[in-house]
Amino acid sequence: MLLLPEAVDDYVGPDNPVRFIEAFVDGLDLAASGFVRVAAKETGRPGYDPADLLKLYVYGYLNRVRSSRRLEAEAHRNIEVIWLLRHLKPDFRTIADFRRVNRAAFKQVFREFVILCRQLDLFGRELLAVDGTRIKAVNNKDRNFTRGVLTKFINEADEKLADYMKRLDEGDAQEEKASNNGSCGRSDGKLAEKIAAVQGKRDRHKALLDELDRTGEDQISLTDPDARAMARMTKVGVGYNIQLAVDVKHKLIAEQEVCNQVLDMGLLAPTIEAAMDTLGVDRIEAVADRGYFKIEDIEACEKADITAYVPKPIRGPAVAEGFFSKEEFRYEPDKDIYLCPAGQVLSPRHFGKSRDNVKIDYVNRDACKACHLRERCTKSFRRVSRLENEAVLDRMAARLAAQPDVLDQRRESVEHPFGTIKQWMYQGAFLMRRLENVRGEFSLTALAYNIKRAITLVGVAGLIAAVRV
Repeated sequence: MLLLPEAVDDYVGPDNPVRFIEAFVDGLDLAASGFVRVAAKETGRPGYDPADLLKLYVYGYLNRVRSSRRLEAEAHRNIEVIWLLRHLKPDFRTIADFRRVNRAAFKQVFREFVILCRQLDLFGRELLAVDGTRIKAVNNKDRNFTRGVLTKFINEADEKLADYMKRLDEGDAQEEKASNNGSCGRSDGKLAEKIAAVQGKRDRHKALLDELDRTGEDQISLTDPDARAMARMTKVGVGYNIQLAVDVKHKLIAEQEVCNQVLDMGLLAPTIEAAMDTLGVDRIEAVADRGYFKIEDIEACEKADITAYVPKPIRGPAVAEGFFSKEEFRYEPDKDIYLCPAGQVLSPRHFGKSRDNVKIDYVNRDACKACHLRERCTKSFRRVSRLENEAVLDRMAARLAAQPDVLDQRRESVEHPFGTIKQWMYQGAFLMRRLENVRGEFSLTALAYNIKRAITLVGVAGLIAAVRV
């Protein structure tokens, strides 16, 4: 019925997200963001424009397509990608190389979109929820070795080799005895093969242990050297620690970072400070779970004008033995004493060092001897320790007592992007190896999540209008 073929533009409606992707990328200063080959050389055939390949990756991550081979296929058959790339069809090697070479520039693209959302007033910039999750690396559990595992294997191998050598010596003695008696003896050839196999494995494990001693690390990964075994996340095994700072207003990601630190302690202040810089604020509130409880980190937050809310974990030898926890001893700063559950006064007696802090022990031996609550408190006498700068924790505990609902806000906000990224976006594992490459990959993931949320909030037309202002 048609005299002329339909235009590709007719298949892409005005509210199609690809129109925003084109407008957003075209408005970026790719050279300032750190992309390579932005300007073509005067000689030779020019390569693909980095803007086109960036559009392809943003579209792919927004539509759960992260593989370079699958992106190549989409460029041939997907009408939206054909429109976005103007019929360009890069091969998978070109697509993969672009992501690897420009891995550091993706973080700046993510921040540019955060600034765009800030201009649209999508960030409350009052309270940030911080949390971490583990995403699997390209490294099997069997290809990761800790110092303890290597030492145990070497000891077991030495015992096994000693047993094999003993059995081999006994076999040689029996063979010699049989030969002297004129009978025919036969040595155990399989035993020699076992010895060689065990010795080879032992040597390889010893070489890995020597490498740990040289570098000072606690574990080593063979496939992805930067990946680490996440002991608390058995389902992940070997992976990376993903840190997010999420604004509670619309659950948008304000800052994201990837590291290979197993625990979250010490990561609160750096994550929030980076988010504050992007959001353009001088002070902000932040809430995190018990995994971030570290006095040095909380103190750093106060110095950076960050009002932190982190619940104190219930831990320590007294709690493990079923005795009263430290929280049941009331500290009176005016008198510098502790009041125990029995109402007795514990005064400062001993001073020591705990890492970089001064630790003070509060005791009252005489009161403990005659205390009717002694069986519920201690075996001999109770000692309550306090750090010199522990007042920062007291102030935070008072804030938490005044606003207990802030912990529920954290859970409702920061778990949303993690659930979306792992379930809807199918990112339960990384595709790339090495920490810097993984950081670039997750920057694209966080960017795609924020774009999806922003489209839900203001629509494609609203985002395009903001880009063109």
